[in-house]
Amino acid sequence: MGYSSLQACITDLEKNGQLVRIKEQVDPHLQMAAIHLRVFENEGPAILFENVKGSKFPAVSNLFGTLDRSKFIFRDTLEKIKILVDIKNDPIKAIKNPFKYAGVGLTALSALPMKSGAGAPIKFGKCNINDIPQIVNWPMDGGPFVTMPQVYTEDADKPGIMNANLGMYRIQLAGNDYIQNQEIGLHYQIHRGIGVHQTKANAKGQPLKVSIFVGGPPAHPVAAVMPLPEGLSEMTFAGALGNRRFRYFYDNEGFCISADADFVITGTVMPHENKPEGPFGDHLGYYSLVHPFPLMKVHNVYHRKDAIWSFTVVGRPPQEDTSFGALIHEITGSAIPKEIPGLHAVNAVDAAGVHPLLFAIGSERYTPYLKERKPQEIVTIANHILGKGQLSLAKYLFIAAHEDDPKLNVNDIGGFLKHILQRVDLTRDLHFHTNTTIDTLDYSGEGLNSGSKLAVTVAGDIKRELWTELPDWFNLPRPITGYKMAMPGVLMVEVPKHVNHKDIDNIISIIEYHLQDEDLNGMPLIVLCDDAGFAAQTINNFVWVTFTRSNPSHDIYGVGSFTEHKHWGCKGPLIIDARIKPHHAPVLERVPEVEKTVDKLGEKGGSLFGVI
Repeated sequence: MGYSSLQACITDLEKNGQLVRIKEQVDPHLQMAAIHLRVFENEGPAILFENVKGSKFPAVSNLFGTLDRSKFIFRDTLEKIKILVDIKNDPIKAIKNPFKYAGVGLTALSALPMKSGAGAPIKFGKCNINDIPQIVNWPMDGGPFVTMPQVYTEDADKPGIMNANLGMYRIQLAGNDYIQNQEIGLHYQIHRGIGVHQTKANAKGQPLKVSIFVGGPPAHPVAAVMPLPEGLSEMTFAGALGNRRFRYFYDNEGFCISADADFVITGTVMPHENKPEGPFGDHLGYYSLVHPFPLMKVHNVYHRKDAIWSFTVVGRPPQEDTSFGALIHEITGSAIPKEIPGLHAVNAVDAAGVHPLLFAIGSERYTPYLKERKPQEIVTIANHILGKGQLSLAKYLFIAAHEDDPKLNVNDIGGFLKHILQRVDLTRDLHFHTNTTIDTLDYSGEGLNSGSKLAVTVAGDIKRELWTELPDWFNLPRPITGYKMAMPGVLMVEVPKHVNHKDIDNIISIIEYHLQDEDLNGMPLIVLCDDAGFAAQTINNFVWVTFTRSNPSHDIYGVGSFTEHKHWGCKGPLIIDARIKPHHAPVLERVPEVEKTVDKLGEKGGSLFGVI
């Protein structure tokens, strides 16, 4: 089976007890997002908001809130799609085992996009931007945003749907300097396909035509976020995953229209024409701030008769996009490792906001004839990872040698870090990249997209037994106000609020002086923070605080640090300053008054009774 629409998916989920209806009127300003967050945290069902204040259209969220529900939605096609992606990465498999992959060609063929304008549901009517549910997720957001868009653009040199890009880039619908119903903001980060298309359009001095699809069969938004192999169209993938060809047509202004979408917003982006976009509460757990991004001039807003607005809420992980990530991993499996020789596994750590922290495992085979093992091949692999697509936006990369522990798991945060800390040689294994690009949403550097990277490459035998608790003699004086072990070998140290980079010199000097005569081998990592209790409370808190609030080149120090032939290292513990800095973006915080309205919905008689 394949869903022909978003409504068909909703009906199926409800029939199978995986959807809840909110019948009460809800406010798109903060309340709908708060409801979504609460239901997601309770691993609850998809949510259909029937009565959205200020809009005639209902809205749905949390469709992909759990991996199990995502797998249920695509239960008839998931295995075929995994095979399709697998042979796309290694076509020789199909030649060696033609019977196993016999049905895949048919799946791919049936997935070809289909031009189909006659009677398309999306042709039912038109509306204005302000008729759409004006959903604001966080109190400091610059306005309402589209958070589940499928942004379609074509290549100016190779027009047509087979060379088009479908990506999920956030859209600001109102606020700031945008002219109501006429202008919206198009935010996309570096290393995105739409950037290539805009560059080509700019070079020709022509506007970039943009179509924003919202809703439609659930395979469509999944296709928009998939990191597909080169040459595999998102529209083809959407058809194969949804077991329904991607139906489209061009309107009389030449814009591509998804025939099955619930809404389509069309418009143009002129070369070098920008307006301020943001702030927006984002998936690192902070606001992305106001910056100039492409201005899209709205032409039309199409909708179907039974249109449902689809949205999600992003914030500090885990969120619904975490489940998206799990589904992507389920589909692609080991696609990335196959593209990098010697790489066994890689994990963009969701708890740390994805791009700030990568874990990887690679082979160390350069000198198997020598008794002493040290990082060599994995240094090469680390450089390959940091030059690979969106992985190149990573800030911290920890890579271990497969031969040291074949059972090591990059998805086990505590176990992986323990392996690293037991073996790391802090005089040798730290490799910095300075003045480079990091994630657009990461404000730990001092400019947009700007920061540094640290690759920690670890191979060899265990060098230390990690402390699981502090020795009786351990003590640190003021200005240090407290400290607590976060995990074996890691100490969170609470110090005064950061003022500037000069204040750190005094703190490091005190730590070094006070501990200079002690054996600190069992504690290779010290993290300076604003709240040691919070940071050490859970492993997720530890990685979130440590790796989202530090810029390696500026915020890494060490006991007994040295520079030798441009290589930096330290003889004692590594020290990371993970305090909030003046240039950092604000942390996302919920509004207590809004949370109380959600509580009421969970009371007896409320739509969320028994759900939250």
